[in-house]
Amino acid sequence: MSSNEEVRLLIVKEGLTVKKLAGMLAEKTGRHYTAGSLQSKITASSIRYDEMEDIAELLGYEIKIERRNK
Repeated sequence: MSSNEEVRLLIVKEGLTVKKLAGMLAEKTGRHYTAGSLQSKITASSIRYDEMEDIAELLGYEIKIERRNK
């Protein structure tokens, strides 16, 4: 699953809007996020890893990288 699909899924799962998530990100990071700018990042699949970490943390999730069993 791509990062944009993950973010879309989390937004729906948590009952949020892109506008609400953008506000939460702006408050947490001090960076300027709007609903439009976040939606553009989601659509273009251009969300940075640190932004994904921030989103996961805000929503109570963690990102794990695990070695596959061979």
